[in-house]
Amino acid sequence: MADLPMPSGRRLYSTIRAKLLMGAPTFYVRSNHQQGGRMMKLKAEASDEHDSRMFFGGPDQPRRLRDLLEERINAVPAGGEILWVTYYLRDERLAAALVRAHRRGVNVKVAVEGAPRLKSANSAVIRLLQDRESGIGSGLRVVHRALFRHLHEKLYCFSHPRPVALVGSFNPSGNEPEDERVIGKIGDQDRGHNYLVELAGAEVGPLMDHARQMHECPRLLFQRFVRHTNETVVTDSTTIYFFPRLGNPLPGRLDALQAGSRLRIAVSHLRDGSIADLLVRLAKRGVHVELLTEATTRRVPRRIEKRILAGGVSFRRFHHPQGFPMHSKFLLAEGPGERWAAFGSFNLTLTSRWLNNELLAISKDEALFDAFARRWDAMQAHHDGQGGRP
Repeated sequence: MADLPMPSGRRLYSTIRAKLLMGAPTFYVRSNHQQGGRMMKLKAEASDEHDSRMFFGGPDQPRRLRDLLEERINAVPAGGEILWVTYYLRDERLAAALVRAHRRGVNVKVAVEGAPRLKSANSAVIRLLQDRESGIGSGLRVVHRALFRHLHEKLYCFSHPRPVALVGSFNPSGNEPEDERVIGKIGDQDRGHNYLVELAGAEVGPLMDHARQMHECPRLLFQRFVRHTNETVVTDSTTIYFFPRLGNPLPGRLDALQAGSRLRIAVSHLRDGSIADLLVRLAKRGVHVELLTEATTRRVPRRIEKRILAGGVSFRRFHHPQGFPMHSKFLLAEGPGERWAAFGSFNLTLTSRWLNNELLAISKDEALFDAFARRWDAMQAHHDGQGGRP
């Protein structure tokens, strides 16, 4: 197969600037360096296909998301590009697929957390990938942050067959054969509830550049004050925020919900007391607030549960008979004349808010909202069918 040019990153930016197509959708890149920020407006080519697709994994679709990532790796030809940013990476078959892509001439860059909660979890794959002869060598960056900070994003970019970026809740943290001791500590993400949103519109170029920055940039203690690491990507339907950052847009968006609105939140981690208080205030205002959380009290403490239940919020924990986790992180808000979804790696915790590298997308895309709503209904039906309990 002949080498193909990479339609991504800086080359994509140059192409966009050169074409400046009339009537094409626009995207903006806004800096969070100062209040209000700097905004750059570029025009991008319209995609011939829908700009977003949804992929869900769970007990009903085991290993679907890791299989999706392997399919995407195998589809990138020589001269193409694969850019990954992830917290857990234990899947040795995926690592081998990345190595094969590197050997056939794909530019493979992977940024992975060096000290996750289970510190040894990524070690085998790191050893496999970092070898200059049998791995991807300098294409791997093992990220070590100080002061309890972690690389928690889940971002998977591919230049071919068309440029796409997959974002969401899924880490490729499973492996075969599986180590039950490890799964007992981190959960079976291949069979637990997770998702990836495939974006294929104007946001892909900035997301690919962001992935490169995560691979190349130095270890910055005051990263939230650095302009190029805090640029906000804005398209016609979706806004993407990178954390850590000075301002968190989510509380303000939630606080604007009016009486009679509906708010549904599926979240694996909820430990931020200020968010719990905000949800209680919304419920007292007349917003119908529903929460579906992970079963473990480490991720959602009893003190948060009690505070929320006392405030009139509908609260359920997802219990699976085989212990599969509910690792999804998405939010659905609908009020008079408006529906929007929030999704990404962002947890409702202080570490996600102030310390971790995270990605949060807020979208008005109707198809995405409907897909998340159907998944919400399916998880609720499973909860009820299993005799679920608060």
